[in-house]
Amino acid sequence: MAELGLCSRREADEWIERGWVRVDGEPARMGMQVAPDARIDVDRRAQGQQQQQVTILLHKPIGFVSGQAEDGYQPAVTLVSPRSHWNGDASRMRFSPAQLRGLAPAGRLDIDSTGLLVLTQDGRIARQLIGEDSGIEKEYLVRVQYGNVAGNVQTAFPPAQLARLRHGLALDDRPLKPAQVDWQNPEQLRFVLTEGKKRQIRRMCELVGLKVVGLKRIRIGRVVLGQLPAGQWRYLGAQERF
Repeated sequence: MAELGLCSRREADEWIERGWVRVDGEPARMGMQVAPDARIDVDRRAQGQQQQQVTILLHKPIGFVSGQAEDGYQPAVTLVSPRSHWNGDASRMRFSPAQLRGLAPAGRLDIDSTGLLVLTQDGRIARQLIGEDSGIEKEYLVRVQYGNVAGNVQTAFPPAQLARLRHGLALDDRPLKPAQVDWQNPEQLRFVLTEGKKRQIRRMCELVGLKVVGLKRIRIGRVVLGQLPAGQWRYLGAQERF
């Protein structure tokens, strides 16, 4: 069911336990083997449950961790409250405490970085963004220094090293996928990645002699940060797709 994109694995287990899944007309059982050509039917109650799940787009500020609290730092989910709901949100949804239940980050954004963070109750969206086969683009603006050079870094930085950032680096003994890396202005690079290793951009920059002094994620797939203020959030719209 998860491979078909119907739900997450956790949801599949829950639906089977509730008797909401039938395989070739018979009630599904936990752990049963299913043939590739089997017909899987899901009760409408499961679909109704999915429709109530929310996905939240948060502009994470510096100083918050994406996931569980660590080293005394607050997790980003603590910013989700009625007071921080962006008044520019075009959706008609209203906040309720039930929306915090099972709300989890679909991807990382380290404590020293800011920008777009996705928090979701929907396992399908989490799989789309961070599943092993995910190829969703993530776009970042990265302010850098090169040695003692903090101004007009573009002129001082060797073009051959820029080419290595695009393709040719490895982390954790594994080659990185090709990336789009271009100068946005003389002190700032634009990265577009299709993978998300821990602190990937900072580590990539270190390998070519750059120091990251500011990092902001501005896009995930087709969803952009836009005018969402730091520390505030909005709902993913019904018509928005990553």
